[in-house]
Amino acid sequence: MNGYRHLKRGLPVLLLVTTPCLAELNLVEENLSAPNRDTLAENLIVEHMDPIEIDPSLSLSQLVEITLEKYPDRLIAEALALEASALTERSDSWVAGSTALALNYSDDRLADNLGSREAAAQVEITTWDWGQRDAGQAVAERAGVSAQKQSAAVKLEVTRLIRDALWNMEIANIGLQQAQNALSIAEQLMKKVERRVELGDLPRADMLLAKGEYLQNRALVTQAEAEVMHSRKAYASLTTLSRLPGNYREKQSDLTSVTSNHPMLEAISAIIDRKQAEIQWTKTTDPINQPKLSVGARSQRDGRSGQDLESVGVGMVMLFGGDAYNAPEIARVNLDLNNAKAQREHLYRQLEKNLHEAEHALEVTRAELAIANELKQIAETHLKMSEISFSAGEINQLDLLKIQARSLDAIRNAKLQEVKLQRNIAFYNQAVGIQP
Repeated sequence: MNGYRHLKRGLPVLLLVTTPCLAELNLVEENLSAPNRDTLAENLIVEHMDPIEIDPSLSLSQLVEITLEKYPDRLIAEALALEASALTERSDSWVAGSTALALNYSDDRLADNLGSREAAAQVEITTWDWGQRDAGQAVAERAGVSAQKQSAAVKLEVTRLIRDALWNMEIANIGLQQAQNALSIAEQLMKKVERRVELGDLPRADMLLAKGEYLQNRALVTQAEAEVMHSRKAYASLTTLSRLPGNYREKQSDLTSVTSNHPMLEAISAIIDRKQAEIQWTKTTDPINQPKLSVGARSQRDGRSGQDLESVGVGMVMLFGGDAYNAPEIARVNLDLNNAKAQREHLYRQLEKNLHEAEHALEVTRAELAIANELKQIAETHLKMSEISFSAGEINQLDLLKIQARSLDAIRNAKLQEVKLQRNIAFYNQAVGIQP
């Protein structure tokens, strides 16, 4: 009879409490199972909204290309391409420098005035030194390759920023969902305690505790909303878009090591190749003078005899003994070369470290996901058992709401670990240099 009496008294409250609990759990699981859904509540505590829309037609690779078109570092890549074009134009030229025309005329009108005059014209051509043009063509070719590799490196960096921004938004959304769920439970508890205080079943102190819990959770929702908005603004600032891809999950790459064709390594290796070519260019180029070929004609008239003399001349300026003057410039370029080699070694070590950390993060997340899924199943089973206990009067309403909160937290944590796994797969692909 006692059990029946407890059950009879508990049924009205059970209908008020457990039905919203089950509905709440189903809603949370439904929301968390849609990773690309905008789950932001319609009624914000702080009226600040950075809208983000889902665009099913937008792919992750398209998003990278759109972002790259407006990314500031593209200007550097464009300048490198223009430099390579200018170097190619220089190396394709038939002459090594500018061509000069010299004109001279003199007579004796202001002196003896015997009719003497002299007129001369000379063309001076800057010629290529031995092996200089081939060295210039090598510099131009490697500069072009370097410009392309630098563009690929910039694209990979843009991809990293996009991956980070997308998954930061998704994690922030899950955090907001959890905060909203906790606030909903706290609000239910506060209303029920308030009702029982009015009926005289509970003291007013319980009402103050329930309201304090509600306000604390409301503050957490406010912070979670801010995190969501910050992550959205970071994404919009990076991509200049307010649209998200419909699906941005990635398949883990089969690569297990940092290879030589990693875009970052290729970029620094291309710089090294260019520096090596510049050393040869510097060795064959005088920083002050260049070999010159001059062709000229002269016309003279002797004022005494009246005879005209016409002549044509060819001249050549040859350089030698300039090694001591070129040595500092060669040393400077060699220093740049060795700096680039050192940077490549540092970069390779950093890339290996990043890959190791990405591999470890995946292993840890997979283990945490397995544990989180087990905890989720346990929490759901515990909640069902608690509902039966509550209906039998074995636990009170407050205990049931706490169990519901733990169940919601377990569901959220399982989904969070799933999202972290997908994020870490994207970060692994980033570490091995794979584009989406």
